[in-house]
Amino acid sequence: MNTNETLEIHVLDKRADIDDQWQPVVGDQMTDFLSHAVPEESRDEIRSTAVSILSRGVSPSSTTGRETGLVVGYVQSGKTLHFEATAALACDNGFQMVVILAGKSKLLLEQSTVRVHQDLQIENSNRPRKWIRLKNPTAEIPTRQILRNVFADWRDEDSPIKFKETVLVTVLKHHLHLRNLTELVSSVDMDNVPVLIIDDEADQVSLNAEVKHGDESTTYRRLMELRNALPLHNYLQYTATPQAPLLISIADSLSPNFVEILKPGPDYVGGLDFFTESQDFVRIIPNSDVRPSDIPLTEPPDSLLAALRFFMVGVSIGLIVDHNRGNRSMLIHPSHLTEQHREYFDSVYRIVESWKSILDLPDEDPDKQDLLQEFREAYDDLSTTIDDGLPNFEEISASFRYAFRRTRLLEVNSSEGETPQVDWGNAYGWILVGGQALDRGFTIEGLTVTYMPRSVGGGNADTIQQRARFLGYKRKYLGFCRVYLEQNTYEAFSHYVEHEEYMRRQLEEIRDSGRSLNDWKRSFILDLALRPCRDNVVTFGYMRGGFSDGWVTPLMIEESDFVLEANRETVADFLSKFDLEVDTSDPSGLFGHEIAKDLLLRDVVSEIFIPMRVTSSKDSLRKIGLSLQLSRAIEQDPSEKCTVYRMSPAIHRERTIDDSGAVGAMPQLFQGPGATGPLAKNGVSYPGDRYFKEQTQVTFQIHTLNLKRDGSIVRSNVPVLAIWVPARLAEGWINQHQPGQD
Repeated sequence: MNTNETLEIHVLDKRADIDDQWQPVVGDQMTDFLSHAVPEESRDEIRSTAVSILSRGVSPSSTTGRETGLVVGYVQSGKTLHFEATAALACDNGFQMVVILAGKSKLLLEQSTVRVHQDLQIENSNRPRKWIRLKNPTAEIPTRQILRNVFADWRDEDSPIKFKETVLVTVLKHHLHLRNLTELVSSVDMDNVPVLIIDDEADQVSLNAEVKHGDESTTYRRLMELRNALPLHNYLQYTATPQAPLLISIADSLSPNFVEILKPGPDYVGGLDFFTESQDFVRIIPNSDVRPSDIPLTEPPDSLLAALRFFMVGVSIGLIVDHNRGNRSMLIHPSHLTEQHREYFDSVYRIVESWKSILDLPDEDPDKQDLLQEFREAYDDLSTTIDDGLPNFEEISASFRYAFRRTRLLEVNSSEGETPQVDWGNAYGWILVGGQALDRGFTIEGLTVTYMPRSVGGGNADTIQQRARFLGYKRKYLGFCRVYLEQNTYEAFSHYVEHEEYMRRQLEEIRDSGRSLNDWKRSFILDLALRPCRDNVVTFGYMRGGFSDGWVTPLMIEESDFVLEANRETVADFLSKFDLEVDTSDPSGLFGHEIAKDLLLRDVVSEIFIPMRVTSSKDSLRKIGLSLQLSRAIEQDPSEKCTVYRMSPAIHRERTIDDSGAVGAMPQLFQGPGATGPLAKNGVSYPGDRYFKEQTQVTFQIHTLNLKRDGSIVRSNVPVLAIWVPARLAEGWINQHQPGQD
């Protein structure tokens, strides 16, 4: 992007502090919702979280005000229940309209609308009417009259509270429907009308995809128009992948000012359950079974056959144990291309029909015996993750024929026009073949087996994670679950879990500290093979790095007198607390370096690494990145050790700096090998500064320099840290600094 261009960004009012929070009251709507839709063990958590979220927005008693908040959950961890709870609480507290931006497809809109209406019991005529529901409304006269009547009741002080209702709008996240909604609210008086906007899957579609071109994407523009038409509202972004909302410009009105982290219920199964060293539930698809998109699928891969057999054994057991209640599902996600969906659908259809025919053969038939033996191997695999209560193989093999008859095969995409909806009540077992339609926001009931022979594609971390439909509330049947992944995809998911957990902890610290997200320098642990999100929504670039098997040194070493004195004091304080001895391992003995071994890394990081100040922006970002790596190492092993050297303590080495204050090429910081002074004892030359490190341990070198420019010393007694990072502590990271942040 040309930095001379003028970029127009919509900036809405944001509260600078959160000390003066209003306190929502839990009323009948929230109480009824919790008792009707939420498991008892999760009610307290969901209630308190909704109160926390709503309290950090503008109060409904205000006359104007706008606030943006971010609510982060795990994939399929119950975000819908949480935003329904927030909507119910908003109704209890005088919000006159709740708008739910319910995805970008008609399928997701319908799924969300039905779910919300059921959970809030909106269609229950035996309850007092507190909701007026609208789906994809337009500015037609009848609809405008509905809004005017509802708002008139709220303005009428004599109107009984039981007649004051809340308008619930579910709307497709599409520019035409958003424009219709804006025209509707613009046609009525919205003054003193508090509105809650809930943006489900907020990192998708809503953000400005044209920001780098100094323009606005159409959906983003429509959202800005909608927000500008609502003088008093809170905008809540719900997502499991918050990277994009966090990395957009903090001046953008969709950049969140506060964050809430959702805690899943006890039955939730997340990435940590699947991507551990044991790999109990994950199977790797061999490279030979992964077909490029331009090579037709002529025969089913062996891994697909294994996955199907495992799934059908689970269906057979489920029919016996569950008595044909509930669902068991398998997801086959080969690609985003519908042509490959059809290939896999046809292949699975032929397999299933063939197996059904073989199972109808007499028991002594060799083909049937061979097939049953293959099913027995799947049963043995299943038995490794089912502790008890598993019927014996002979019992379930007798029900294989019934299991196949009660399993439906469906291709879920828009190749035939509209994406078909799954009627879960029509069958116990389902095999779904699809791609993007089965990604973000789509709920697959009773999903146990996932077969995903596709690569990571563009490598966007948030996109990859949204494919993880195998996560969810399935603790009770986790043993029946298997995830078949291509090797690189497996590694991407594993790296994402590490990134996700670290990011959540950072966001929790921001939340608990009461600080604004605007003040937080975006810093993530993220494998270098992944990108955090699509680049087209990110205004300001970010630094990527990952230190491994090398030295980290500052790029700029000339600091102000104030910073220089502070760093001198830091080094002096450190040396007064830790005992260093002369390093006898130096074969030359030339400089008399001092050493302290096996110090706790957490102590050295807190006593010298963190307090040592750097002022250049690049050094600051690099230091934050290294801080992430070191803190990760300490988190994984609190007893992690390190080594500290004090280089040539008796003399200050001289280094020449350029006009910017840099020491020039990085090797110039280090004294090189060779006879740089009188040959030491036994005629051994100096091995060079880089020699002094522990290969597998973090090593800190404390250098003291006199800096010269144009032949004259311009700074004396300048302390500089050089840090060795061993390969075993390698981590990728991202740092972003935005204008206006300290």
